[in-house]
Amino acid sequence: MSDPEPSRMNHEDTEEQTNQKEVKEQRQELNEGEEEHSDFRTQRLKTKKVHMCSHSADCSKLEDCKQHQKTHNDVRDHVCCECGKSFNTAGNLTQHQKVHTGEKPHKCSYCGKSFTQSGHLKIHERIHTGEKPFHCTQCGKSFRCKTGLSRHLLIHSGVKPFTCVQCGKDFQLSSKLKEHMQIHTNVRPYACSLCEKCFVRLDHCKRHQKTHSSKKDHVCCDCGKSFTRADTLQQHQRIHTGEKPYKCSYCDKTFTLSGSLKTHERVHTGEKPYYCPPCEKSFRYLKSLQNHLKKCHTSSQ
Repeated sequence: MSDPEPSRMNHEDTEEQTNQKEVKEQRQELNEGEEEHSDFRTQRLKTKKVHMCSHSADCSKLEDCKQHQKTHNDVRDHVCCECGKSFNTAGNLTQHQKVHTGEKPHKCSYCGKSFTQSGHLKIHERIHTGEKPFHCTQCGKSFRCKTGLSRHLLIHSGVKPFTCVQCGKDFQLSSKLKEHMQIHTNVRPYACSLCEKCFVRLDHCKRHQKTHSSKKDHVCCDCGKSFTRADTLQQHQRIHTGEKPYKCSYCDKTFTLSGSLKTHERVHTGEKPYYCPPCEKSFRYLKSLQNHLKKCHTSSQ
């Protein structure tokens, strides 16, 4: 039984937004493809005549060098006749035009899913093969694509350039700040199709929907309780083992769940991320906000 697709509560993405998102992913994938094959290029250059880019790079052919230099000059003379978007190479334009034609010539040999670009297919197939070729040199964690590694490295750098204007919390990614802001506005656009529960994030909604499934094939060997997901079983088993791997960085208290630690640390930081717009009051816990809304604002809604 496949998981039902969650519905959007407020609005659906327009076709233009969907196209823009795919184009953004395509451009990102093109950049990743360039970096991923840099080692191969370097080896090839040892045996071929080299044309030096006046800015930075070596190219094995003069035509390649000319095309590469356009990336520095930002010359975008290849224009899409459908939407007017311009590109610096004909290849990038060709890739983009598949957004309009709907062409997806690259098919996964494992599940049949199709993609507009071979690079997208290559990354997707790593889900099936388990391949994670991008490794963090600081902690050893591996990733399927270079973008995942780049985002992960922000954790080690400690840089958090995106700040919430409501509570002052900092984030490493703009997308995480956007998700966080929905806590303050109480916007939960992803609704479970089987109950009335709503979520800020799509992945949380999908995860919740699995709880409606009758299939609970992850069984605790200590008490026989069954779960729909392996990680939920793993968390449950800490009740039996007494394991509390999450330690507060401000005091010596420990917790079985990372979420419990996160909530506890707000006592030390003073963070109150749950915001009531009508009265501009903030709360440390979601339950406190929900109780406040029921008590003070039910009649006015």
